[in-house]
Amino acid sequence: QVTLVESGGGSMQAGGSLRLSCAISGYKNIYYSMAWFRQTPEQEREGVAALDSNGKMTYAQVVEGRFTISEDSAKNTLYLQMTNLKPEDTAMYYCASSPHPLSLESIWYNYWGQGTQVTVSS
Repeated sequence: QVTLVESGGGSMQAGGSLRLSCAISGYKNIYYSMAWFRQTPEQEREGVAALDSNGKMTYAQVVEGRFTISEDSAKNTLYLQMTNLKPEDTAMYYCASSPHPLSLESIWYNYWGQGTQVTVSS
């Protein structure tokens, strides 16, 4: 069982930066993937960034160069640093955990946090 708790969301002007955190507790496989997803009422949940326990990372094209995913293993925390935020980044952001290989597809993730809201105004 893995418990994930997101924090750090808020309201921001376009062009600003925000860092999301995801506190991880519980059992973690030796190999794992962690990811950030986002969802709006109008759109399906989409993966924005993921990393695995081997240090590999992947990003959605719409955020590449603006968002950075990282993990502090000592603090059991996953981060998403978001820069140059745009109104279209407005969404509920979720972190998720998976025992499967690196992916931005939500189907592979079996543990989810409750989400943190990010709102970007123009």
